[in-house]
Amino acid sequence: MENIKELKKKAMALDPIVRIGKSGMSDSVTEEIIKHIKDKGLVKVKMLKSFVGSNDKKELAEQIAAKTLSQLVDRVGFVVVLARKKD
Repeated sequence: MENIKELKKKAMALDPIVRIGKSGMSDSVTEEIIKHIKDKGLVKVKMLKSFVGSNDKKELAEQIAAKTLSQLVDRVGFVVVLARKKD
C-alpha cells in the first residue's frame, strides 16, 4: 500500500493525460478519467482556464475526485493528481 508521499513522487514523472475544458465534467470525461485510473492506478488531469473560470480550483479538484471515485493525491495550479482508492 502506497502512501501519499510515494504517489506524489510517482506523479512527478507523469504528463497530464486528460484535459477538462469548457464542456466541463461531462460523462465522457468522467469515464475517461476512471478508465485511466483503473489501467494505471495514477493519473494527472489538467483543468483548463475555460473550465475553472471563477470557481475555486481546490473545490473543483475535490469534486473531480468524488465524481471519479478516486483519491485526490495532489493539486498544483491547474493540475490534479488522482489515484485509485484503497479498499
